[in-house]
Amino acid sequence: MTQTDFDHWAHQRQQHIEQVLAAQLPKAGSQPVRLHDAMRYAVLGGGKRVRPLLTYAAGAINGAAPAVLDRAAAAVELIHAYSLVHDDLPCMDDDVLRRGKPTVHVEFDEATAMLVGDGLQALAFEQLSTPLEIAPATQLAMLHTLAQAAGSHGMVGGQAIDLAAVGQALSLPELEQMHIRKTGALIRAAVTLGRLAGAAPSDDENIRLDHFAKCIGLAFQVVDDVLDAESSSATLGKTAGKDAAHAKPTYVSLLGLKQARELAAELQADAIGSLAAFGERALHLRQLAQFIVSRSF
Repeated sequence: MTQTDFDHWAHQRQQHIEQVLAAQLPKAGSQPVRLHDAMRYAVLGGGKRVRPLLTYAAGAINGAAPAVLDRAAAAVELIHAYSLVHDDLPCMDDDVLRRGKPTVHVEFDEATAMLVGDGLQALAFEQLSTPLEIAPATQLAMLHTLAQAAGSHGMVGGQAIDLAAVGQALSLPELEQMHIRKTGALIRAAVTLGRLAGAAPSDDENIRLDHFAKCIGLAFQVVDDVLDAESSSATLGKTAGKDAAHAKPTYVSLLGLKQARELAAELQADAIGSLAAFGERALHLRQLAQFIVSRSF
């Protein structure tokens, strides 16, 4: 498959998940109007949809049903969107730009932004708790996976560590542990949800897929740190240079740009290497690993 083929597949999936999300979100203008309009504003019309793409690509390995994958992909993207809304609040990262437009608390207000995040989180679990054509035990495992990834041992815990680390000097293992939770947990969940939606893989395949997801989740964060240091706000669609301005520990501040790029490349190679046993079934996962690391340099 050529790069053009991958771009076509990714574009189709991005358009499809946009339609799925638009259908699952509360209708525009429905009561309470301000909240529901803000929820749609937070989710639709922006973002690369990397996490849903990972879910679709992982699900393709073992023939997951499209309808189940749609629900899983929507769930993981709704959790991601809620996390961005809350991260941008003045009490967190205090940002005014996200995906090239004003953040939710700027466009609406802080109280609405808080409720938007709460509503999106609940809607995410609604996606996975509605009747699905999979075994009940598998559906429960999917719910458990998303809950763990989103909670205090995952994304929320990573954000707490990140806030506490401002102005602190972290070691490389400490930084890695923070981002295994903050960024990596939801990326790993995206792959796991896709895997669970299909035919049960072997234990060895589970280990390989989880190792892929762990490596690519860390690589995603390393690239984000490089982008924050090198790119403009117009390019990023969010405020550039905020990590340095707020004395936040990053891979760039710890390793420098050159070593950070090298680390991203190493993580990418490790991730792709773990997929060797899947052959062509994992082609889209390999290409997503390349996309995640090459989106900036």
